[in-house]
Amino acid sequence: MREKNHWKQIWEYTKKQHFWKKCLLFDLFCICLAFAVIMSGMGRGAKVKQQLTAALQKQEDAKLTSAKAQGDTGETEDEIKDNQIDGQNLEKKKVALTFDDGPHPQYTPEMIAGLKERNVKATFFLLGQEVEKYPEIVKQLHEEGHQIGNHSYKHEQLSKLSMEQACQQVTRTNEMIFDITGVYPSYIRPPFGDWHEKLDCEVNMVEVLWDVDTLDWSSKNHAQIVNKVLKNIKENDIILMHDGYETSVTAAMEIIDTLKKQGYEFVTVDEIIFE
Repeated sequence: MREKNHWKQIWEYTKKQHFWKKCLLFDLFCICLAFAVIMSGMGRGAKVKQQLTAALQKQEDAKLTSAKAQGDTGETEDEIKDNQIDGQNLEKKKVALTFDDGPHPQYTPEMIAGLKERNVKATFFLLGQEVEKYPEIVKQLHEEGHQIGNHSYKHEQLSKLSMEQACQQVTRTNEMIFDITGVYPSYIRPPFGDWHEKLDCEVNMVEVLWDVDTLDWSSKNHAQIVNKVLKNIKENDIILMHDGYETSVTAAMEIIDTLKKQGYEFVTVDEIIFE
């Protein structure tokens, strides 16, 4: 009985102190706090998710751009950029190297080897009397893709010959070259640049002169030959050299290497004349 009264007294005291209301308020406060934490966490989670989604989208866009850039070539973006830079320089300045008086038994093959190493095609104006001596070199010139022109048979000044003699100088050499290569020359460089005016009616060929004369046959000096070209060269020029001297071979190689670095491209004379 005394114990029952004790619990009754505790209950009455709790009621007077509104303890149950305090507990209820405390519980409500805890629930609100928990809800606020959850909502706050959800906000941060949503923000993190949003940032992650944006990053993934950016990565996908980069992959798509890279794939488009590669296209059908399979090139990387860096390679594409390099090619775009190179593409700005596709229009190179053209010049033509020409060699007279050959073929020479020693230096023409050396010239051919140097040109092949540099992937350059040139035009060789051949003398008939040398063609007769070295047909295998003429055949090599043709097989290597160089252009072969006529320089007469004996390097005589055509304007000082009779019509018959001048025509014979040209036609005889043409026939020799045809017999070796199967192709008639279309271009002629008359010795000394002196064309017989009446030959236009007899010989259906294009006369080719020059813009830069290296005078390599006279100086036989490597440095002088190179400097002569580098100081005077411009786009679409035809360079006159000879393939019968060692200094002409070495100078031609330096000229090619230097002018290539300056953006020049070496072509045969037909590309200069007919463009």
